[in-house]
Amino acid sequence: HILKTIILGQTLSLFICGTAVTSQYLAEQYQVNTPMFQSFINYSLLLLVYTTMLAFRTGNDSLWQILKQRWWKYIFLGLADVEANYMIVKAYQYTTLTSVQLLDCFGIPVLMALSWFILRARYRLIHFLAVAICLLGVGTMVGADILAGRQDSEGSDVVIGDVLVLLGASLYAISNVSEEYIVKNLSRVEFLGMVGLFGTIISGLQLAIVEHREIMRIQWNWKIALLFTVFALCMFALYSFMPVVIKVTSATSVNLGILTADLYSLFFGLFLFFYKFSGLYILSFVIIMVGFILYCSTPTRTAEPTALPQPGSTGLDNAALKLEENDSETPAITVQFTRGETVVVSTD
Repeated sequence: HILKTIILGQTLSLFICGTAVTSQYLAEQYQVNTPMFQSFINYSLLLLVYTTMLAFRTGNDSLWQILKQRWWKYIFLGLADVEANYMIVKAYQYTTLTSVQLLDCFGIPVLMALSWFILRARYRLIHFLAVAICLLGVGTMVGADILAGRQDSEGSDVVIGDVLVLLGASLYAISNVSEEYIVKNLSRVEFLGMVGLFGTIISGLQLAIVEHREIMRIQWNWKIALLFTVFALCMFALYSFMPVVIKVTSATSVNLGILTADLYSLFFGLFLFFYKFSGLYILSFVIIMVGFILYCSTPTRTAEPTALPQPGSTGLDNAALKLEENDSETPAITVQFTRGETVVVSTD
């Protein structure tokens, strides 16, 4: 089970790596910074595939019934998901890479707290230790970035950037907890179909307001189109595959597993963007994987709903109720005896 969880988690990390590398290549080689447009393409693909699947369903799982019963919940979920993606990307314009990598981990304790109260997940000491080890690995990765000289820019307004990261990480946590609840209690197709529907609407409106000029400035060619296509396919695969992984594990373990995504991006960056290599990158990868395996080695438990306390003594109303029950039920009697004994049974 642990091996399966590791493979699933690292597959998600590779999808995230694909989105990060293509976005960075678009920004550095072609000066294309359109995070909302890229998200809009992803949500549109989810709409075309999964919302269409819901539209062909009948009964309580149909698109109309879902919208009629839970439409306002999915509006909030779509808003949280869209803005989480936008805020994290936007933060890079204001603050440093170190701040984004460190503060983005704020989502993990938020996610654990939400899982505790909403999903009734109960953690053991080993889970908190595993999270601490994973965060130590992230700290090692950030240290490697600093030593490798990746801190070229200090950001234009660090406070704004840090706030955006914290808000984005919190919104990601809300989205992930909601995703875990929906895929485990309702269905994966419902989650993806509703996120695709409302994500397309929200990101489309926001795109028209904040990014229409950037899109008009894009000098389209086949390379840029190919990068957008690869980004969209990686993002679509990430969204489609993540509910599968969350269903067999949990949102918290998935978020710990994908901490390695930055490291995969760095490894690609050694060849594409000529980053300097540091042995601390390998060390940080090992530390994160040790924490991830430690977390997965012991399953969390789910707290049972608290039962209403039963009255210690039977009151008059309860006594009357029990008398009515006794009158309406046929008494069941079990008698055991051995040879030679006389048994008298009375039902009075």
